[in-house]
Amino acid sequence: MQDNILKVLFIADVVGQPGCDLVVRMLPDLIKQHEPDIVILNGENANNNAKGITLNIARRFIGLGVNVITGGNHTWENWHNEELFASEPKVIRPSNYPEGNLGKGYYIVEKKGSRVAVLNLQGRTYLYPIHCPFLHADKMIEELSHEADIVIIDFHAEATAEKKALGWYLDGKVAAVIGTHTHVQTADDRILPGGTAYITDTGMTGSHDSIIGMKIEGALHRFIYQTPKKFEVAKKNLKINGVIFTINTSTKKSETIARIEVP
Repeated sequence: MQDNILKVLFIADVVGQPGCDLVVRMLPDLIKQHEPDIVILNGENANNNAKGITLNIARRFIGLGVNVITGGNHTWENWHNEELFASEPKVIRPSNYPEGNLGKGYYIVEKKGSRVAVLNLQGRTYLYPIHCPFLHADKMIEELSHEADIVIIDFHAEATAEKKALGWYLDGKVAAVIGTHTHVQTADDRILPGGTAYITDTGMTGSHDSIIGMKIEGALHRFIYQTPKKFEVAKKNLKINGVIFTINTSTKKSETIARIEVP
């Protein structure tokens, strides 16, 4: 890889122990095959019950070569976040939650002479009414301009339109807007006109014979009977989803992006 080109591997939402075990088993080979400079992984569903992430799981991922672990709305459902955020700065959470919450919303990785900020944002459509991700992105990009040369965003959001809107809003302002949360990989990976790599959703790392990572029976019960049923993490047909994209450190723009699916 050229000295002025950064290659980034982004691993889609890791779901439960099956997803974690798959990452542990296959990420070393993926890194060897693609030789990324930076590895980012969304871990908000990595806990055994697919709610949040623990410090032990985070350290396993980091030990494999993951540079930054991003989060989302389920990050807060691990009630031991104090130890996690106090001990591991490479684990971040959506930045646009109200001040006073634990953790930070970004982490800076230094590679090939560039300082790359990975910023985590969360949407508001069908999710919590937190700070506006659009205006908060502007604020954080301005603040990060003093600390970083390049910004990559994991936008954790429910609505396709909201993700599309943020991609276009930030085109040319950041190197990448990578969508997470809905666990279904979209076929719209592209470089926007201003040089921002974009995809609406990277998909899911876990069971693809499931309903977004959960056993089919429990999810169907909720839809059909409209009453609670315990979700259980599915274990069949495991796959890693994600994207690989390249950034030119001279122009601060992305040049390529491609989806990956590894069975």
